[in-house]
Amino acid sequence: MKKLFALAALALAMGAHAQDFPAGKPVTIVVPFAAGGPTDRVARDLAEALRKPLGGASVIIDNVPGAGSSIGAAKVARARPDGYTLLLNHIAMATVPTLVRNLPFKVESDFEYLGIVNDVPMTLISKPVIEAANYKELTAWIAANKGKINIGNAGVGSASHLCGLLYQSATKTDMTPVPYKGTAPAITDLIGGQIDLLCDQTTNTSPQIEAKKVKAYAVTTPKRLTTPLLKDLPTLDESGLKNFQVTIWHGLYAPKGTPAPVLKKLNEAMKAALRDADFIKREEALGAVVATDGRIEPEGHKKFVADEIAKWTPIIKAAGVYAD
Repeated sequence: MKKLFALAALALAMGAHAQDFPAGKPVTIVVPFAAGGPTDRVARDLAEALRKPLGGASVIIDNVPGAGSSIGAAKVARARPDGYTLLLNHIAMATVPTLVRNLPFKVESDFEYLGIVNDVPMTLISKPVIEAANYKELTAWIAANKGKINIGNAGVGSASHLCGLLYQSATKTDMTPVPYKGTAPAITDLIGGQIDLLCDQTTNTSPQIEAKKVKAYAVTTPKRLTTPLLKDLPTLDESGLKNFQVTIWHGLYAPKGTPAPVLKKLNEAMKAALRDADFIKREEALGAVVATDGRIEPEGHKKFVADEIAKWTPIIKAAGVYAD
């Protein structure tokens, strides 16, 4: 009986606090990756844009890297469900359920979904000495070098690893994966010719493409990009690899059980941030596209993640490579 009274008192207290949220307290966004990386940059841009719609509240970043993002995500899943601890994670929310076999939380039931923030396109690039001038010639080169090609990635579960897996699955080719401890060493070896191919985010590849240190063949979006540097790159779909689409999307989450009024305020604040001109400008500078579709609503966000889990699970299982 005492426990029931305690729970009822807690519920009443949380309901009262929800009306005043954020009540001058700082809101923490947990980023399950190291500081300075692409997801960290998105989180810091979002934190700045959230301050005004949250009534001037401080929004701070807490970097909790490790285990393919599962350590940071688990921290938020266990956090007090009051809206003051949030998670910004990328496509890993759709892949860790398979990549980490002893996951300490359930993606689809241990979080409240607040909305998708952006999509970051991927680019297929190669070492500079490959003679192929376009994607058609690249496919011919791949066919002629069957069994000899390697493809780099920034580690198991990274964006480049996932894109590489999907590309091999879609083209029905086997390439030797070469994992690195991060994107920087992978690109360094690509430039030096130690690896052949890499499929990674525009946030990482654009400087190398602009400097002509690598060859770029295609983007992984449904439509061509509009940024001056990449606007002439064809999509893989139009190049003949039909329905090949992969972006590194970022979404915002709260612990399960966060009061509905708080969730509503957070979602409204997030949508205001996504309309902020400075935020949009910063994201465009990263090569990211700010979300504007139905995924910015909790229901659309949750359905999208469920669809992404269904998409990636068989691909990861077929590869048989895990993060634990």
